Amino acid sequence: MRSRTDPATVTRTGDAALDENILPEAYHQSLFPPVREPSFETAEELVRLWGARWGANSEVGRLQSVLVRPPGAELERIRVEGWDPATRALVDAEEGWYWESDKPPDLSLVGEQYDGLVAALESEGVEVHLAEPISARFSKAMYMRDPLVTVPGGVIIGRLAPRMRRGEEQSVMRAVAALGMPILRTITGTGLVEGGSFAKLTPKVAAFGTSIRCNDEGARQLQEILRWLGIELVVVPLGGFSIHLDGAFGMVDVDKALVHAPGLPYWFLERLSELGIEPIWCHPDELWAINSLALSPGRVLMCDRYPHTAELLERRRVEVVRIPYDEIQKNGGGIHCSTMELIREDA
Repeated sequence: MRSRTDPATVTRTGDAALDENILPEAYHQSLFPPVREPSFETAEELVRLWGARWGANSEVGRLQSVLVRPPGAELERIRVEGWDPATRALVDAEEGWYWESDKPPDLSLVGEQYDGLVAALESEGVEVHLAEPISARFSKAMYMRDPLVTVPGGVIIGRLAPRMRRGEEQSVMRAVAALGMPILRTITGTGLVEGGSFAKLTPKVAAFGTSIRCNDEGARQLQEILRWLGIELVVVPLGGFSIHLDGAFGMVDVDKALVHAPGLPYWFLERLSELGIEPIWCHPDELWAINSLALSPGRVLMCDRYPHTAELLERRRVEVVRIPYDEIQKNGGGIHCSTMELIREDA
């Protein structure tokens, strides 16, 4: 390294004035020049500065770390008096809850099935991080997939659409920040982004389903951050009252996806083919099977109530780990909804 006085020299002759080649004010800053490369999201930078290789470039790379929130007192508010025969569910729009059954939650069974989810993840070597409990008014807070999106290098904090969930974002932001995970962006303005409608198709192509819950402004903000990462965003309009892409599409291997074709536009199915992604058609009576979690390429964690779809996957050399999860699904979300990947190995 250069000496402090190189290339100029500072001299004194007795009490004479300083040499005319004295260094400019703050010249010492040039000894610490800006370093642009390697980029923020490279593995060595993340590990050196942020403590881990945060984020994921796929939906199927080996899962290393996940964020969950155990169900709590929020389910105790659900009452049989809320039965609505038109929607075939227990509903209270004012209190902000619904339960897809004519019977309130079996809280003991909910706890047992949730413990089973955590045990299954840990048995696969996944580090499970628990987000802190929040107010019981958030009846869907256990579904950690929705308030954020994971990308290479960190997370994007979303903006939830329904009033009954608005406010979960701050809790999730605190949870990932406490772990030291970089927050690359927060969806602002009128943008609506929920993680259940986002999927990484390849390391360079992602999809986002716009719907009653996710809008074009949210897609525009996602496109901005993904462009910096060199990732193309494919925006997929969903029909009717569909809320999330993971109700019709889920990656199960680097080149295979579980698909409900009627829930997706045909051009998107064509794009999957162009990307070399083989669709495995979900059994029409088992659409909740799509809401599963890839543990590694060709290995998924699925609720045990979908034998036909599990068999279809196994025929295509996709291993299926089955656990009970049907009681929790009555709250409106499955295994995929209940988990948010924090770190995956590159696929």
